[in-house]
Amino acid sequence: MRTVTTLDELRTARFALKGTVGLVPTMGFLHEGHLSLIRQAKAECEHVVVSIFVNPTQFGPSEDLSKYPRDLERDLSLIEPLGVDFVWTPTAEGMYPTGYQTWVEVEALTHPLEGAKRPGHFKGVTTVVAKLFNGVQPHKAYFGQKDAQQAAVIRQMTRDLNFPLEVVVCPIVREADGLAMSSRNKYLEGAHRQAALVLFRALSAAKDLYETGGRDAEKIRAKMREVIEAEPLAQLQYVSCANYDTLDELDVVQGKTLLSMAVFIGKTRLIDNFVLG
Repeated sequence: MRTVTTLDELRTARFALKGTVGLVPTMGFLHEGHLSLIRQAKAECEHVVVSIFVNPTQFGPSEDLSKYPRDLERDLSLIEPLGVDFVWTPTAEGMYPTGYQTWVEVEALTHPLEGAKRPGHFKGVTTVVAKLFNGVQPHKAYFGQKDAQQAAVIRQMTRDLNFPLEVVVCPIVREADGLAMSSRNKYLEGAHRQAALVLFRALSAAKDLYETGGRDAEKIRAKMREVIEAEPLAQLQYVSCANYDTLDELDVVQGKTLLSMAVFIGKTRLIDNFVLG
């Protein structure tokens, strides 16, 4: 398995691949959720490329980029057995050279939820993903459902900019107790790790309400808030019951619906979601 860094190295490696190519973009510190994306890409494509890049432009001024977990050697050891063709590990200087001034922005979809709490976040996400797409030129790109709004935004960008590829969104991978796998889980210890299960409990309670006939979206949101607020170590940022594609908040649940939330457990910010319908 090769590792390439520069654009010239990337283009040489990509040009050598004949047949369908799947791209799995990551920020590293891989867990089973990332590995499941790689396995699905392997099952569906003749070649697979993984990118590892902690993208500085999607971090806000109050978010500590320097503390984001990194362990490239560990990541490569996890990827090696999966039969990936090569891993692209660009540098910040390579992606955003001196004088850089071009950005990709999706509008309405980036305003609510994560966009409201993390201004500028999605501008960084869509710009870097567009650059990854241009660099690798994949036939399919694989993203996790845990970052549901990100997936919706990238689908929109892909349509709007006529990228000739399919965006594949894969299911959330969870720990045995229901906690959604995340690189940020490494910050959870002891009571905080146990308290983090409140996200899964809140989503499960909302799903139970839906499955017993509840269609009032505000009652579903209230149920999620009630469960979160009962956990002393949890600080709720938002809960949402929205249309899966547009992310517009619903009055009545109908069709494909996204239940989502962001919660601080101590200083660790976690997100999670369920899809209804």
